[in-house]
Amino acid sequence: MSVTVPKPIVLSERQVRRLALVKAGLLRPQWLGLPSRSRSHGRDAVGRAHQVVGQFGYLQLDTVSIAGARTQGIVLASRLDGFAANTVEGLLRPGQPLFEYWGHEACWLPMDMYPIFAFRRREFHVHPWWGDLLANHKRIAQDLLDRARSDGPFRSIDLEGERRDGWWNIKLAKRIAEALWSAGALVISERRNFQRIYDLPERVIPAHLLNQEVPADEAYKHLLVRALRGHGFATTGLLAATWRLRNRRPALEAALQGLMERGEIVAATLDAAGKRTQGWLLSTDLELIDKADALRIHAAKGVLLSPFDPILWDRARVAQLFGFEQLLEIYKPAAQRQYGYYCLPVLAGERLIGRVDLKARRTEGLLQLLACHVEPSRARDVPRHRQAIQVALERFAAQVGLELRSRDSAN
Repeated sequence: MSVTVPKPIVLSERQVRRLALVKAGLLRPQWLGLPSRSRSHGRDAVGRAHQVVGQFGYLQLDTVSIAGARTQGIVLASRLDGFAANTVEGLLRPGQPLFEYWGHEACWLPMDMYPIFAFRRREFHVHPWWGDLLANHKRIAQDLLDRARSDGPFRSIDLEGERRDGWWNIKLAKRIAEALWSAGALVISERRNFQRIYDLPERVIPAHLLNQEVPADEAYKHLLVRALRGHGFATTGLLAATWRLRNRRPALEAALQGLMERGEIVAATLDAAGKRTQGWLLSTDLELIDKADALRIHAAKGVLLSPFDPILWDRARVAQLFGFEQLLEIYKPAAQRQYGYYCLPVLAGERLIGRVDLKARRTEGLLQLLACHVEPSRARDVPRHRQAIQVALERFAAQVGLELRSRDSAN
């Protein structure tokens, strides 16, 4: 009896790039049941934003707002025309289907993932950077829990006005509050002006999820599937980086093998310029690859992306799929920056065609274009790319509620 050997799945750079854009909600989002970029407002916009977060399984947070919005608002604005980027904080509220925790980095995550991170809450009883704060400062930790129980939600900044016995170091008290959150003894119920508001888990997490715990081996499988759902094709390293699961290679390989045996994922190879990269796909994405590969893609309109966008944070992947050097230069002295302080790449069609450095001047109601860099292109494409960048700028300015002020700084 002959055995049929499955044909190896070999993908081109274009196939992987297009699949990545589809899975990121940036190309034919309706194929995934995601909202299109048509205008939406109010509750409709909030619901659509939750759909987008659900696709990736996380929305990374960051404090920098110089461009007129923080990354969490920019990521959603890039996918939803009617989404006002500065309203993003309203997505995290008691009763909303998101919670905040360590996902990729500090992230907002779909509420149904709360039981999945039980393994991490257990591990983080010892804080990953600060050590065993909770054991070494039991009195302060208990005092903070008692405060939340008796007085209700509190911000870390609220602790500055208190001098309870033993709180000789307010910075320490704030760290312990974060350690309690990392360990799951407190949750972040919402943010106001990006300030965390801590509360007890039972007031925020639905009862049917609060006491569920998914075993670590099953949690890994769930997280790997969620990562592939957002990435499309991904290497084991990219999957691990998506959920801060580095240095767990044996456990991840066992989880991947289990998923393959269940038929949920398949092994695949990216062949780009003769270099082969081994990775994984959801079995259900095989048809989507052919569908995306057959598209005729027009690039008349551009869209600005956050430097922390799910499709951009892995620099090696961006270089491989887009031929684009993704740089974040906020930690460099001004004289050493090549492009600018906080540049937003511009996507048009399936290409990253440039990047812009913006500065919001809220008191004047202006969004200043400090610099615009167009990627090297054929001479005939440059005017079209500049027009796509201008469309992206005007769209973004409207979403952050500012008037675009340009200056001739294109290179």
